[in-house]
Amino acid sequence: MTYQTLFYRMLLLLLPLLLAGQAQAGEAEQTIRDSITERVPGLTITGVREAPADGLYEVVTSSGEVFYATAGGEFLITGDLLQLTGQGVANITETGRTERRAEAMAAFGEEGLITYPAKGEQKAEIAVFTDIDCPYCRKLHDEMGRFNELGITVHYYGFPRSGPGTPSFAKYESVWCAEDSRAAMDAAKQGRSVPSKSCDNPVRAQFELGGQVGVTGTPAIVLESGEMVRGYVPADRLAEGLGLL
Repeated sequence: MTYQTLFYRMLLLLLPLLLAGQAQAGEAEQTIRDSITERVPGLTITGVREAPADGLYEVVTSSGEVFYATAGGEFLITGDLLQLTGQGVANITETGRTERRAEAMAAFGEEGLITYPAKGEQKAEIAVFTDIDCPYCRKLHDEMGRFNELGITVHYYGFPRSGPGTPSFAKYESVWCAEDSRAAMDAAKQGRSVPSKSCDNPVRAQFELGGQVGVTGTPAIVLESGEMVRGYVPADRLAEGLGLL
């Protein structure tokens, strides 16, 4: 009997067990969905999957919130799941957030962004959720020239913290609708007035994307990996973190 024949025979013997395990996992995931949805009306669950920890399932909601449930869905655990490894402590929950954030950003695409391209060779791209009236957003914008000199392209996503229907939100829409949106952004970030203007624009969609990927304040910087850097970071320090300096 050849090794290949033996392998296939073993696979045929193990296949029913593997399929049974998958079926049980699928049943548990559905049980968790049903249990939580029944008891917490209005909560939309977008994903349930087995967690690395035995007996726990990772539950993701439409708002990007992550928590854990037991197989029957009767016990819930909030907070980050940490794993002790040979290299130290790994944050399993944050790793999952990073993966989902990268997927959401890629799916959204770059159409409709206000972009400041790198000067010369582009070495990195960052996405920045920004609020025109946020002091630390303005401080970051003051370093835009330095970001670009370092080879970093900056894509601005609108995230007026006051939300839709507010003066700050309308200001961002006016900037986006301006004939030269970058010049209008520069003026607005310097505290100068921008003529009020309206048009079909993606500001609300960008704002909602921010909520989906976990933006809670501005500026929020999303790296190409999906990792989020919260708050203002000087251009040189970010470049060091990216391995550019």
